[in-house]
Amino acid sequence: MLEQIKVWSWSMGILAASAFLGFFVYWIVTAIESRLARVPGKDIHGLILKHCRAPLRIVPPLLFAFVTLPAVYLPEKFSVVLGTVLRTLLILSSGWLLIRLTSVFKDLILRKYHLDAADNLEARKIHTQLMVIRKIAVFGITVVTFSVVLMGFERFHELGTGILASAGVAGLVVGLAARTTFSNLLAGVQIALTQPIRIDDAVLVENEWGRVEEITLTYVVVRIWDMRRLILPISYFIEKPFQNWTRTSASIIGSVHLHVDYTIAVETLRKEFFRLLEKSPHWDRQVRAMQVVAAGERTMELRAIMSAPDSPTAWDLRCEIREQLIDFIQKNCPDALPKSRVVL
Repeated sequence: MLEQIKVWSWSMGILAASAFLGFFVYWIVTAIESRLARVPGKDIHGLILKHCRAPLRIVPPLLFAFVTLPAVYLPEKFSVVLGTVLRTLLILSSGWLLIRLTSVFKDLILRKYHLDAADNLEARKIHTQLMVIRKIAVFGITVVTFSVVLMGFERFHELGTGILASAGVAGLVVGLAARTTFSNLLAGVQIALTQPIRIDDAVLVENEWGRVEEITLTYVVVRIWDMRRLILPISYFIEKPFQNWTRTSASIIGSVHLHVDYTIAVETLRKEFFRLLEKSPHWDRQVRAMQVVAAGERTMELRAIMSAPDSPTAWDLRCEIREQLIDFIQKNCPDALPKSRVVL
């Protein structure tokens, strides 16, 4: 009995020493990565420390202990159970490490593309693609990880194989039950490739104007102008029409409509409109025009169009010009305001 306890203690000590050796390897790796992270241009090392420190702390000790287990003497039943536990934890932690590595590569690529830049079209394109691709990769890694875990158990081996191969009755049942989810996943892939919308795009959906704040595998979050959030299934942007105001460029043309009397001097008002635009910081100096677009029974309608670098600026420009034109008419030609005539 005493001899058996010594063997057990010796075996467990070897396993503990191998796990400690794995932790020592983790310590060496993080020390090297910390030193390299201080070198200019070596951003990847800092990102690895930021995202992968936790799984790296677990994977090496589990790997060393799992490799050492066959070399130590333990009762067969205990050895099988311990091996199963170590294998399962090693697979799960390895999957966790792979998921964290997707964040490393995402941040490594996105560090060159800033959404707060003046011309952020390319940045929005890259952000959208990487966000959707990373979510698909995480989903795939998760499915494969849990499938491999199930395959390690004899009772669940067929289930794990069925999930991994997407075959069998269970796979068909899950597929039918989640057909909407899978259609959204396919729509997410299509959006990542064709990009009808991107992160920070200005869109008009469901009669609401806002900006695309988040794109997931199954839904899109649109931040409406009054800070509400509109949540739409991602398939909406494949199946239904919507307006994208920043599809190819953020520039947009805004308009102001005025109803005035026929006695107004249109050319005088047009010159004032041009003068107001010239001094406005919101106008991008690309498009400007004022025309009579309708002649009614009592008034005529003037339309002033002007361009701006983006939709929020266009809104401010429209409000500014509308107020100043009304003020000009009130002060300089009040008789041109809409009125009803009575002839006696």
